[in-house]
Amino acid sequence: MHLLELIENSGFSTWIRESPSLFAYTLILSLHAIGLAIIVGVSWIVALRMLGVWKSIPFEPLFNLFPLMYAGFYINAISGILLLSAETTTMLTMVMFYLKMAFIVAAMITLRLVRRRFVAGTAETQSHGLAWAVIGFWFGAIIAGRLTSYPYFVDSWFGL
Repeated sequence: MHLLELIENSGFSTWIRESPSLFAYTLILSLHAIGLAIIVGVSWIVALRMLGVWKSIPFEPLFNLFPLMYAGFYINAISGILLLSAETTTMLTMVMFYLKMAFIVAAMITLRLVRRRFVAGTAETQSHGLAWAVIGFWFGAIIAGRLTSYPYFVDSWFGL
């Protein structure tokens, strides 16, 4: 726990948490939301197309969206690490934080599997399960992430 307290009490983490500057917590949280919108939005578009929505859009151009998804992920990961550093001891004691991380890992693994289907040219066939998994994992990550802001609610309802 000492290492976590050192991280949380560092000058940079304190600045993120306590600075009135718009370039501190506000900007980092905004970047986190933007990164989330990119990765989730684009991956849902790909997943929905795999489920048969927008059949007039061919699959090949959608493959070009994967670098954009990864860019959104990296924006989210970097901003998430910065936000975590500001509240390390609190976040790392929350079940919902770990649940959020599990959903994100599952979503990213599933996106890698979807990407393999695109490379193999089989994204249009037998991919409904992967598409639903992508949608479900991101949905779970978003809900769990929001619930980290309400630990007393989570504790009173779920006892976590």
